[in-house]
Amino acid sequence: MSQVMGWTVGIAVALAGGASMWWLTARDSGPEPQTPTMPTMDAPDKFADDKTPEIKFDGAQSLKYLKQLCDIGPRVSGTDGMKKQQEVIEAHFKKLGATVTRQEFKERQRSRKNETEFANLIVSWHPNKERRIILCAHYDTRPIADQEANKANWNKPFVSANDGAGGVAMLMELGNHMKDLKCEFGIDFVLFDGEEFVFETDRIGGGDRYFIGSDHFAADYLKTKDKRKHKYEAGVLFDLCHGKGASLPVELFSWEAAKPLVEQIWGVAKTVGAKSFKFEKGYQVQDDHLALNRAGIPTVDIIDFDYPHWHKLTDTVDKVDPGQMAEVAKVITTWLQKIK
Repeated sequence: MSQVMGWTVGIAVALAGGASMWWLTARDSGPEPQTPTMPTMDAPDKFADDKTPEIKFDGAQSLKYLKQLCDIGPRVSGTDGMKKQQEVIEAHFKKLGATVTRQEFKERQRSRKNETEFANLIVSWHPNKERRIILCAHYDTRPIADQEANKANWNKPFVSANDGAGGVAMLMELGNHMKDLKCEFGIDFVLFDGEEFVFETDRIGGGDRYFIGSDHFAADYLKTKDKRKHKYEAGVLFDLCHGKGASLPVELFSWEAAKPLVEQIWGVAKTVGAKSFKFEKGYQVQDDHLALNRAGIPTVDIIDFDYPHWHKLTDTVDKVDPGQMAEVAKVITTWLQKIK
């Protein structure tokens, strides 16, 4: 651990910087970080008593969507399970009036002989708005349960309920309320493929790549920046944050790359009484938000560092709390209605 650095956002808290990595992953070096801009917001205590409309997010319905996804079984990139999931998700959002785009591409994972077909799903609300916000999660499942103590269980199928599908299910329920959300920005739900497409975890030998989908999305965003009209001004990544008893301290790469965004979201959480959000030290986590931050999109990772079923067969629907889904959604929908 390095020295302690102190910081506050209306509450006295000190965070230790430079914590050891929670999960160590190899990633290719990406483009140089871009200079970000991000939305502004009044201090949370200034709107504590205002009339911000509350979105009636239904945690029970969100849990039904989660079960619908997990009932498909494993949704590994390029498999029939993934294709079935894509059909379910696309049909759901199109029915609600969103514009759904598949960002399709092929890549060969280091340990695989052939290329795999990947597809990030981009669900756009008010697509004509040029200033935009990303709400994102990965939606593929890991091909091996590499945190099982008995290696004989690694290749058994598992559904990754909280690890990926929870974020998707929350966004599916949030889609039911987008027409009532008063936000100055256009919003894209982005579901990343290939976050978990890892078979070989040997770091000494190089190992497989992580975050294939978000790396591709970020690279395409940079490549097309001179041609497109829209600009992403902020992003929020949801990962492992919907389990029972979740605790959501600040992820330190998020703090380093998007400090004002962290202050806004965790400040809103305090104002609305979201007890799972802890304005205190977490860890540095390599996740899909890194590619977005390198592309100049300030992005925070909302993540539970201590989810006990991570990459285990026990990451099932019964481990997810609909109340926790609703709490995360309340923080984000309040924040979205306050930024300008």
